Amino acid sequence: LKKTRIMTRLCICEMCSCGRHRCKHLPTALYKKGSKTNVLSEYSEKYPAYKGHTRPKSVKPQLQYKAHQDTMEGTTTFRTDYVPYVVTRRPEKLQAEYRPKPGEIDLETTYKQDFNPYDVQPFVPSHPKEREHTTNAKLDTIPTYKEDFRQWEISRRELTKPDTPYQPPVTKFGNSTTFQDDFVHRGLVPRESYKPPNIAKPSDAPFENMTSNKLSYVRHALEARYVKPPIEYKPTSQPFQDLTTHRQDYQGLPSPLTKSCKPELLKVASNKPFQGSTEFRDCYQQWPVSLRQVRKSVEYTSPTEHMDLTTTSHTDYIKHQIQPFLSVKPFSLPTKSSEPFQGSTTMRDDFQPWAAPRQSIIRKQEEIQRASGKMEDLTTFRAHFIQHEAQPSFSFKPQNTPLWTDAPLQNDTMYSTEFTPKKISVCPASFESPPGFVFDKYDDRGHRFFRKMTSADKIETPKEMVLTA
Repeated sequence: LKKTRIMTRLCICEMCSCGRHRCKHLPTALYKKGSKTNVLSEYSEKYPAYKGHTRPKSVKPQLQYKAHQDTMEGTTTFRTDYVPYVVTRRPEKLQAEYRPKPGEIDLETTYKQDFNPYDVQPFVPSHPKEREHTTNAKLDTIPTYKEDFRQWEISRRELTKPDTPYQPPVTKFGNSTTFQDDFVHRGLVPRESYKPPNIAKPSDAPFENMTSNKLSYVRHALEARYVKPPIEYKPTSQPFQDLTTHRQDYQGLPSPLTKSCKPELLKVASNKPFQGSTEFRDCYQQWPVSLRQVRKSVEYTSPTEHMDLTTTSHTDYIKHQIQPFLSVKPFSLPTKSSEPFQGSTTMRDDFQPWAAPRQSIIRKQEEIQRASGKMEDLTTFRAHFIQHEAQPSFSFKPQNTPLWTDAPLQNDTMYSTEFTPKKISVCPASFESPPGFVFDKYDDRGHRFFRKMTSADKIETPKEMVLTA
């Protein structure tokens, strides 16, 4: 910390006093690439690289493909053990030529030999034929129902219901109900309220505005606030001890390289030519293959003779002359009558529409007589209620009187005695250009460095920049 304070160049990260401001760091770079020295570390300046020291060689074999330099032998166990034999084609079996047998085919069967045909006569039914009874007389179409059940003359039955024709009333129909007759609308009657009026009664006594705070509070003179003086910075007179264990123990003397106990890796090589012959090359020989014989198809020749299309059914079928079947059932002819249709029924004759007059309304005689006088709206509450003067209730609650004391009020607290006000400072890193500093350069890691403003910088900078700073 002491070393950073002595330096005149400061970064935004070092200027920040609130802990909220940081520089925009670039990708990590431990050491600066270039000829310039590193500002953040002094290791490269104090400990330079030695020229006599060399990097030890790696004994680990490299993973590289080593091709074989000799010729490859093509002999295999299959080539040495396999002996090729002469393969001959298997002889094919010759088929005998087809020769048709001489003579005719015997088509006789056991069925034809054992079965003897007989003459079969047609079947004659034993049921007698249906005789047709025909006559020249006229057909009587009157059924037994009409003959036996004739229409009789039915006398009309007299009604027992009295004949009371409807007679409309002569007088005008009155539409007033019992409710309208008994309860006549007399209008709203305002009722007298017996509730006492809710009016505030002002008091004649004067208002007492003295409180316990006004009577007991005594105002004291405030003492001057104690301001704690700031502690001044006093640098130490002793020099800074920057000696580390590395500086103290490391002397930088050259040391001999460590000897490896690992045996040397010898390269196995052969000067013999590579045998490139294989089992397939030695044993496989190309045999002559004859072409496959293609069998020619026999050409189709159409027959010259005429085709016989007759069948056994067509040759053996005998056609018989049969008369068509005649129906014996008589034809149903529609029966028509010249007499008029009788559509009258007993229902239509007995039940005819009669004039049904509307029956008059049957009213009962009024049993309640209408009131002629004025309605008395006096209730039992109004008749028996007696108004009394309301007496206020007496409160037994003790009075909340303040307690008096002659001792002074101790208003000192720990906060007022021990609190030390601190100066509210603005973080210099919150400004775009911190006051009292001038931008110097950027670092490889993204740090922005500012140096303290000198008298020469004040002359060169314009007045506007100084005012904003």
